[in-house]
Amino acid sequence: MQQLASCFQLCSNSPSLKRQETFQNHLSYSLPFCPFPLHIVLYIPSMHAQLRHQKPSLLKETKMGSLSLIVLLGSLMVVSAGNFNRDFEITWGDGRGKILNNDELLSLSLDHYSGSGFQSRNEYLFGKIDMQIKLVPGNSAGTVTAYYLRSKGAAWDEIDFEFLGNLSGEPYTVHTNVYSQGKGDREQQFHLWFDPTHDFHTYSVLWNPRRIIFSVDGTPIREFKNLESIGVPFLKNQPMRIQSSLWNADDWATRGGLIKTDWSQAPFTASYRNFNAEACVWSSGKSSCSSSSPHRSNWFTQALDSAGHQKLKWVQNNHMIYNYCTDTKRFPQGLPKECSVN
Repeated sequence: MQQLASCFQLCSNSPSLKRQETFQNHLSYSLPFCPFPLHIVLYIPSMHAQLRHQKPSLLKETKMGSLSLIVLLGSLMVVSAGNFNRDFEITWGDGRGKILNNDELLSLSLDHYSGSGFQSRNEYLFGKIDMQIKLVPGNSAGTVTAYYLRSKGAAWDEIDFEFLGNLSGEPYTVHTNVYSQGKGDREQQFHLWFDPTHDFHTYSVLWNPRRIIFSVDGTPIREFKNLESIGVPFLKNQPMRIQSSLWNADDWATRGGLIKTDWSQAPFTASYRNFNAEACVWSSGKSSCSSSSPHRSNWFTQALDSAGHQKLKWVQNNHMIYNYCTDTKRFPQGLPKECSVN
């Protein structure tokens, strides 16, 4: 708390306080000089009672004229700043998964003996999830870097990003899928319009009761809508953990399995940073979100605007390489119901 108070003293009049994002009636800031991640909110005092109602685990405020400066750490409406030891655990790989750089970087590696993986400590039921990933460089043929949300049980829900390795110089394939109550077969694939191995890029899932939107660097690539009205189960009742793994899939990943993994290039490594979640944490059978949450309305009802629809159309017209909704040979009895809308 003493360190936190020092940061407040520095930030209250500091020109280096950086505005990050505008919400409905409050502003989000970052403190670049603080030695630990903070989420800062400037808000109108009338919101104070509403914020108090959330009962965040740590609330600190200092008066700044007619405004109040609020810092939430580990609040119920989670806003994470990418501390991997706090937010994730390495689940397999016998040391091939590592948390580095003061908990700000996570790496997974794959060699001839094993891959590796991790999962979130929290379960989530709806949220906006961002992760920056730098994919396996060079000749990554045969490898798969999977990044997804998944629930437990035989009738599980799942939201998938899978990055299928390539020969050097060829485009990465992004494989997406949505499972509801254990049923998948909803694959859409894309070629990325940049090299995802040279730098980190942001891969996002927006999941609310009305839709799921997959995005890359803020550009939507896929939308899966809630179509329960026509008998399509939607992902709304099962909390999911964020999971990721790097593994060998050379029986199918690259050109349908024709190109095998070149183990002379091992170890293969993918890196992760800047995890961010604005999400509802599920714990002990209850959600951390309430209808009075001031953050929730920003993403909980979010939909694509006209510009978002244009970007989505551009990606699907220029970079989509497979769509289950057009694969009549695969579904000779008729395309899945959602294809008439999605």
